[in-house]
Amino acid sequence: MSGLNIPGVNDKYKTNEIVEGLMKVERIPLNREKENLDSYKKQQDAWRTVNQKMSSLRDSVKSLYSFDNPFNSKIASSSEEYAVTATAGREAAYESFKVDVITPATADRFLSKEIEKGMSVPAGLYVYQTGDKTIQLNWKGGKIEDFVTSLNKRGRDVLKASLIGVNKGNKALLIESLKTGEEAKLVFKDAALTFALDTQMVKRVTAEKDSFGKTFSEIKAPVNLSEVEQEGLAQISNSNVKISENGILVPPRGGFSIDIPQNIAKDSSKTLVFSVKARNVNDITSSDYSEVGEPTLPDSGSVTFKNITITNNPLSVDLPENSKPPVPLVPVKNDSVLFAHFEDGTERELKLTDDAFSENGATLKLDLKQYPGIKSFVIRNQNTGVEYVVSQIDSVDENASLGYAPVNPVSTAGDAVIKYEGITITRPTNSIDDVIPHVTLNLSNATERTATIKIEPDVEAAKDALITFVGKYNQAVAELNILSQNKPEIIAELDYLSSDEKKEYQDKLGLFFNDFSLSNIKNSMAQVISGVYKATDNSEITMLSQIGISTNATNYSGYNPGKMRGYLEINEKVLDENLKNNLDSIKVLFGFDSDGDLVVDTGIGYKLDRQITAYVQSGGIFANKNSTLDKQIKASEQKIAKLETQLDRKEAELKAKYGQMESSLNSLENQSESINNFNRQHQNNNNR
Repeated sequence: MSGLNIPGVNDKYKTNEIVEGLMKVERIPLNREKENLDSYKKQQDAWRTVNQKMSSLRDSVKSLYSFDNPFNSKIASSSEEYAVTATAGREAAYESFKVDVITPATADRFLSKEIEKGMSVPAGLYVYQTGDKTIQLNWKGGKIEDFVTSLNKRGRDVLKASLIGVNKGNKALLIESLKTGEEAKLVFKDAALTFALDTQMVKRVTAEKDSFGKTFSEIKAPVNLSEVEQEGLAQISNSNVKISENGILVPPRGGFSIDIPQNIAKDSSKTLVFSVKARNVNDITSSDYSEVGEPTLPDSGSVTFKNITITNNPLSVDLPENSKPPVPLVPVKNDSVLFAHFEDGTERELKLTDDAFSENGATLKLDLKQYPGIKSFVIRNQNTGVEYVVSQIDSVDENASLGYAPVNPVSTAGDAVIKYEGITITRPTNSIDDVIPHVTLNLSNATERTATIKIEPDVEAAKDALITFVGKYNQAVAELNILSQNKPEIIAELDYLSSDEKKEYQDKLGLFFNDFSLSNIKNSMAQVISGVYKATDNSEITMLSQIGISTNATNYSGYNPGKMRGYLEINEKVLDENLKNNLDSIKVLFGFDSDGDLVVDTGIGYKLDRQITAYVQSGGIFANKNSTLDKQIKASEQKIAKLETQLDRKEAELKAKYGQMESSLNSLENQSESINNFNRQHQNNNNR
């Protein structure tokens, strides 16, 4: 408080000290109320902290029994991670399967000749197409570096351009499609094509076509014939296969092999194109088979003469014993007809779509870079009521159909080809999620040997979640202990606290010593943790302590006050063993359905969640505590404001009163001094 300032008057009567002394007494209620306000705020901060710790524990608990619980997490491992990896969803089945990556999906990536730094790119409309995406750049002309920047801004997730250093001072332009798959070829149009030709990224080519499968001499017996399905059914053969102007006619139970010319088979730039047309015909099982009964001997006959009939002796013929009529043949229907046969003797089925039964049949295109080592095509028509017509097979360079082909292709567009459990599958992308339910395969290279993919429980995720739960639980218990007990050793035992944190907790020690809500929730939590939870009559894991988590998991036999405060411990060896062998039982321990309504209604996680929620939810116990303190803080702040106003008025009144008093005293003093001066003057006059 500032002193009393009256211009021209000295504080010789100590009025400032008197006023300050009087105001000190007047401020006692204000200071007391400020202490109350600090206490309310300190309590509110403590309640908020314990609410935060308990809420964090509840979130951890919920994660242990909810749908997203870590015990359902799966992890996928691959024996050939350089070529294929996998990610497993929560609903993936525990299994192991085999995968061969024949070739990953690729994209077109074309490189130009060497170009000089700062080369000028002519103005024009640059059009690039990949799959169903078209990128257009209306370029006004400028340096190659600026052209690359502009093209990348326009291309984004479709197209990318780069300048690659190939020699000192010189670079080459790389343009690549960011879309993989056979259907995502990179196409140049307008100024883009002109520029690609000028920089020798592509060159003009003329489409050429080689054909085979036109003469009967190329037709050979089908390979890899299996046993005849039914007794009496004809073996598949090329004997009844015919060549017509429409192609190779393969009747029911017909088949053939046709070798691919080596100069074509070895050229990975080629694509084989042909059509297969299917047609239903009379089933041979009904026309070739006529029902035959058990053999019977004819009547031996007789002769009649003049009303006298003489019967011949019965025929005597030895018939084979146990002779039985043939079994009727059953029609055969099989859609696996066409196969690619490889040099190592393996085969890959070429699936025919329903278009095969249309007027024009199904058209097949085989990119030979996806079929390394192919030797021949094989048709085995096992059907008894379907015939096929296979057209001549054309070998074409599909790039040539555009009128140009890449000069320096870093890679060319192609589908991914894999074998899953021996079944050949093609996809346009290297991320394949529609083969194994809830599992995504990620391809990067061709496999050198068959990869084994295993889907297993993610034990580490479950362990991390349990460790997190124990940590959150202990933090919450520590907070409850500090606030509800006045024992300094509680803080000293928490060796993970920093010096500043310990100092902060010293101020909170025993703050809610007489509040039973904290001890109640702590006791309730302890009862849940130590409870028995039996999901079925055969349950072996029914307590948390059985998996290595308890208040004395290390089996300490001596007296230690810290072990009596309710903190959980982990016996890691026991926990690891149970996670490995009893993961499903641990999952059930934290939450299970006891009444068959498919809703979790008991377990450690469920019960802890229910107990804690009553305290931390909106309108819960902690919220009510804070609400009460909010009202007390507001009332205290209003009271302080009122007291401060009153004190300011009181101080002003005291200053005014004591100012007047000092002025009066000064006036009296001046009058007294005047009288004394007059008296002294009068005496001096008399003495003269």
